[in-house]
Amino acid sequence: MPYADLHVHTTASDGELTLETLPEAARNAGVEAVAVTDHDTVHPGLDAPLTERGGVEVVRGIELRVDAPTQRVDLLGYGVRETDALRAELERLQDDRVERGRRIVERVEAELGVDLGVDVHEGFGRPHVARAVVEHPDTDYGTVSAVFADLIGHDGPCYVARDVTDFERGRALLREACGAVGLAHPLRYADPDAALALCETLDAVEAHYPYDRPVGREADSHADGPARVRRAVAEHDLLALGGSDAHGRELGTVGVERGEYRRLRRRIGD
Repeated sequence: MPYADLHVHTTASDGELTLETLPEAARNAGVEAVAVTDHDTVHPGLDAPLTERGGVEVVRGIELRVDAPTQRVDLLGYGVRETDALRAELERLQDDRVERGRRIVERVEAELGVDLGVDVHEGFGRPHVARAVVEHPDTDYGTVSAVFADLIGHDGPCYVARDVTDFERGRALLREACGAVGLAHPLRYADPDAALALCETLDAVEAHYPYDRPVGREADSHADGPARVRRAVAEHDLLALGGSDAHGRELGTVGVERGEYRRLRRRIGD
């Protein structure tokens, strides 16, 4: 059972938890600390890099999609002290998310011949669309993953690309604002080695996360994948962090022990 789950999404982006329901979910999982890392946004209900909610320590974080030289990757910022520059970039990204969300919804509705009845709002993402398709009475999709596979995945007929931040700028923005900046789920990318090479200029990497997720499955199949992550940790003296990447209500399926969390906490400060 991990001490901390350092990758959790809420309704501020495409998760199901709220700040009110998060403490109970953490207690049910036996988790003492949680990092709220919503996509391209800092949760508006968190007013400090570290706060306490219902006996659970909450790290104000962010997951930022960036355009690296060979592929897009996700950076995780921990202990955000929001700056004017970061706020401006996040506002730009949220505007793009809303426009992209509307276009995806339009394409899915045209493809399936249904009205999904979804509200495209700030923080909107593809999981919102997938859940709406699954819940619609006139569709035959039983799982979110099936919707991604058939419709809104990167090769799907309803996919719309996003206008994301350049890697160098994203890293600089997060470094100015956060106690630590890390690479999310390094083996989910089409080129894991290129992703791990980026760690040379980062503070952390997700060494513990759900390796069996369907995204990037071909990359995860390499038997030495976790060993490559461990080598990157040693080579670049990284924090070996991790979390469940929860979009639902279950926390603590993956995380880190107390010692590694304390190392991160020292980087964040009070």
